[in-house]
Amino acid sequence: MRIAVCPGSFDPVTNGHLDIFARASGIFDQIVVAVFHNPNKKPLFTMEERVEMLRLTTAHIPNVRVDCFSGLVYEYVRRQNSTIIVRGLRALSDFEYEFQRALLIKKIDPRMETVFMMTTADYSFVSSTGVKELARFGGDITGLVPAAVAKKITERLNQD
Repeated sequence: MRIAVCPGSFDPVTNGHLDIFARASGIFDQIVVAVFHNPNKKPLFTMEERVEMLRLTTAHIPNVRVDCFSGLVYEYVRRQNSTIIVRGLRALSDFEYEFQRALLIKKIDPRMETVFMMTTADYSFVSSTGVKELARFGGDITGLVPAAVAKKITERLNQD
């Protein structure tokens, strides 16, 4: 079985993320979408809330499993009986950052492979950070995130 891991903070999950998950699900037998706890970021949603949103929004993709972790990505990938990391890319700047990370992981564990997937042009400008900023200032995030996620973002921002 070919298992691939898609790690990320997914705060929140966007339609660009879902595009990558759906397309990767056609290539690999199982996709593990893994919410990563990044101590360098202050997320809008808890890890549990992000996992819940991912489970809701990926329910239509039968070979996607949602999980969470903290620690080193390559160690988590090993625990999933995988050697494949899928990274979604929007722009050249994403590639430079992800390429360096992939080379570091490859140096640590030569069995690890990073697969880069370009998002479709429709989502090439969508980022979780951009969505949150747009929503904070009252902008319309319709079409950038699933409707259920947009509702949760609005509810969370209205609590502040």
